[in-house]
Amino acid sequence: MMATADPAPALENTALRLLAQREHSRLELTRKLSSRGFELAAIAPVLAQLEAHDYLNEARLAARYTAERMNKGFGPRRIRAELRDKGLTDDLIDDALAPLREEWAECLANLCARRFGDSPPLDRADYGRRARFLEQRGFPTDLIVRVLR
Repeated sequence: MMATADPAPALENTALRLLAQREHSRLELTRKLSSRGFELAAIAPVLAQLEAHDYLNEARLAARYTAERMNKGFGPRRIRAELRDKGLTDDLIDDALAPLREEWAECLANLCARRFGDSPPLDRADYGRRARFLEQRGFPTDLIVRVLR
């Protein structure tokens, strides 16, 4: 617990420092601020104020995070699960993933080329190994089958 009578200025400064490093969701900021000793009752109004000033924007977080993870070779299923863990709603997640719908096949093909080269799977075991890797990366099965063939 904070010793000061009004924790709002210190709370806001801490939240702004965290947001300056990277985008956060409300849930992430709440967890981090409460772990630093701020009370939940004091956190909510500060986060509402940060949202009003557009410093805290979960839609922006979802869009940036989705693009970043896609560029690193992760698929829509994995990204969806990670965004849910950050406390984002399904509507925000859908809005972030929808514009990239046409790009997943190209992303998957690039990942396959980087990871496995241009050669097709040698046998069923190699096909299975590649498919499991791509599935763990969060790509849907139908897309994996299409790219591996």
